[in-house]
Amino acid sequence: MFDALATLLVFDLAGLTPGTPLGEALHFFVMDVAKILVLLTLVIYSMGLLRALLKPEKVREFIRNRGNLQSRFMAVGLGAVTPFCSCSSIPLFIGFVEAGIPLGVTLSFLIASPMINEVAVVVLASVIGWKFTVLYVVTGLTVALIGGLVLERFKPERWVEDYVWKIRMGEAAQVEEDTSLRARHDYAVNQVKEIVGRIWKFILVGVGVGAFIHGYVPADFVARIAGDGGLLSVVGAVAVGVPLYSDAVGIIPIAEVLLGKGVPIGTVLAFMMAVTALSLPEMIILKKVVKVPLLALFAAYLATAFVVVGLLFNALKGVL
Repeated sequence: MFDALATLLVFDLAGLTPGTPLGEALHFFVMDVAKILVLLTLVIYSMGLLRALLKPEKVREFIRNRGNLQSRFMAVGLGAVTPFCSCSSIPLFIGFVEAGIPLGVTLSFLIASPMINEVAVVVLASVIGWKFTVLYVVTGLTVALIGGLVLERFKPERWVEDYVWKIRMGEAAQVEEDTSLRARHDYAVNQVKEIVGRIWKFILVGVGVGAFIHGYVPADFVARIAGDGGLLSVVGAVAVGVPLYSDAVGIIPIAEVLLGKGVPIGTVLAFMMAVTALSLPEMIILKKVVKVPLLALFAAYLATAFVVVGLLFNALKGVL
């Protein structure tokens, strides 16, 4: 359907020639923008109906007083299915700490939340396929789970800003919530407006970059730049991803093209994870609640983990 729409607009109505760089680039752009925006709207609305009662404080209460191992898996799982991006790090971090949730568990949540969500999973699977999507999700969850275990060994509580520990959140007044279908519909519509309104620019930029590479950059050139999947190429992919900032959905079109141009799967995985979970803007946000040693340790762990993931999957590319 989306391919037919792009063909109608670009080749039939606009009169561009198939096979030319401009024609192929615009065809890719129209097709992917339409596909991603439609999927985004449908998935966000559907999840909004189910998530009408899922608030950050309820996530916090759900994890509180659970066993250590159970709370870790819950934190990582909730990070993957909740819509909290890096901009939510400060209130979530404070709320989790105030609730007495171990800092290692909180850090696992903060790793998983921006990197994986159900919207990105559906879009990723529809654009690239389930095989790559499963690899991305499993490795992302593993990195988040191990991250909390590793970081807590350094006793990170000493590097949390003092004001965070001093905050005492009073019990919120119990207000009866409207759980009617109409209320949930309104919530879902607002979620669509808010999330799509927040990330549509990233989608256009991501698809635009992907379209340019798809139409104008030869496959052999991209393959040479990306390297053979060795250490330097994976480190380079992570380094390039750090200064960028995009929602997980916005980076998908670029990953799609890179895979199509022959870039090794591990290199693409490392790049995607660096953009979504190790971006410079997120580090700036986290600096407001943690001190430099913890921030540096957090970033060093993620960078190392992403490089290891990239190298591992590049080594297994023959099996995959």
